[in-house]
Parts: sequence; structure tokens; C-alpha cells
Amino acid sequence: MRKLKTIEMHRLSVDEFKAAKKLPLIVVLDNVRSLYNVGSVFRSADAFRVEAVWLCGVTGCPPNAEIHKTALGGEDSVDWRYFKDTEEAVRELHAKGCFVWSVEQVEGSTKLQELKVDDNAACAVILGNEVKGVQQAVVDMSDGCLEIPQFGTKHSLNVSTTAGIVIWEFAKQYIINR
Repeated sequence: MRKLKTIEMHRLSVDEFKAAKKLPLIVVLDNVRSLYNVGSVFRSADAFRVEAVWLCGVTGCPPNAEIHKTALGGEDSVDWRYFKDTEEAVRELHAKGCFVWSVEQVEGSTKLQELKVDDNAACAVILGNEVKGVQQAVVDMSDGCLEIPQFGTKHSLNVSTTAGIVIWEFAKQYIINR
């Protein structure tokens, strides 16, 4: 096997990305402290052509050198917005007709492998703070909660790892498996 050269990967320019059809998913970061995690989420959002990333509370915003270090330009291609509080973002998502999922371990959560998305439904996923997770008030406002089954001793994943896993599942259902 031979590794592909960059030119062979047919990467989109930022302008082509902006014009391309998007995965109907908004990723919401609820008080994510690490700028490296924020950057990594932007990079995953770019990889799967996510509609937007919404940054809430203490979550850092571009332009920022630490975000850029892991985003590698994803913060330039993916649309983003900032909200002072996550509850405001959830209200706007509901007003747009989005089904809002918090990614959190709760009673009655939907296991990620059981997720079934409506072909025409726009969705949002909320990822929480590295220590406290998604705020309970935000969980209460959500239409449902997704949980990634885990089988080790920690039952905790880094927020950027979680984002990649969850975004991939939505991409499989909206794009790959059609």
C-alpha cells in the first residue's frame, strides 16, 4: 500500500466547504475549558462537514492559537457562533426545529448504537465540560440524551474523543449508509 499524497485526497478549499451541502448537525460545546478540545472538535466537524459548532459559556472562541493548533484550520471552514449561556443556545435550536441531544450518562439514555435519526430532521448534540459534563439544566431542556456504552473502569471519555465518535454515528446515518 502507498500513502496518498495531499493532492490525491481531493480536499475542499474553505470556499468549497462553505458552499457544500452539510451534515444537518450542530455541535454545541457547554463550558468546555480546554482550547485543545475545542480545536479538536472543529477538526472533526470539518472532517464530516458538520453544519456548525456553537460555543457556550467559558468555551473559548477563534481566533486563538491553541484552538488553531488542533483545529488546523477547521475553525475557518466550519461556521460557529458564541452564546453566553447554553440554555440560550438550546432555546434557539428548538426554535429552528432541531432535535436536541445531550451526550450524557442519565437514566433512560439512548445508547449510541440504538440511535435512529429522521432523514429530514436537523439535530444538535451538546457536549459538556471536561469535569462536570453537560449542565443538569441543559439536560432538562434536551429532547433526549445519548450515551456511548463503555466497558472499562472509567466510564468517561475525553470530550473531543466523544465528539468524534458521536459525529461519526450521525455521518453514518445521514450520509454513509444511504
